[in-house]
Amino acid sequence: MVQYTLAQSPETIFNVPGKDSAKARDRAMDQLIELLDAGKLPTELVDGFSPKQFIEVKEPTPLNTSDDDAITQAVQILSQLATLKLKLQESRTEALEIRTQIDLLFSDDPVSEEEIATMKEGFKVLKSYAQANLRYKEARVQAEQARQVLDQALNSGDADSKSKA
Repeated sequence: MVQYTLAQSPETIFNVPGKDSAKARDRAMDQLIELLDAGKLPTELVDGFSPKQFIEVKEPTPLNTSDDDAITQAVQILSQLATLKLKLQESRTEALEIRTQIDLLFSDDPVSEEEIATMKEGFKVLKSYAQANLRYKEARVQAEQARQVLDQALNSGDADSKSKA
């Protein structure tokens, strides 16, 4: 199995059976075209692309797989936290506006059917925001541990490079 990626989108990996060859690169090109046609490629290839431009991804031989797994998991947890934070920020303003409209339900002031309909639609946003907020708070606890794992890995690397100097 050979893996290829693009310089413009290194997170995109194309898995192709066999070894690195012109035929394997053509198969990867087919996968690339499928992604482009489906609109799932996170980058645009404005200047075009040829099979020769694929970058072969070679897996390094892990020295300590449990440490690598912990680091990978820590990065994934932090990535999830970042995604949740963005989602939370995007819906926060709208959710808070809707939250203030709820107070109208508890006042003696008349409320129109249109306002009620708007509130009902807004409840979906409010629910989504509240759920995302809870998930974010839970993820943040996990992310603290993930940050410690990364800090330990980064600090151990600094100690190694200082001892070699």
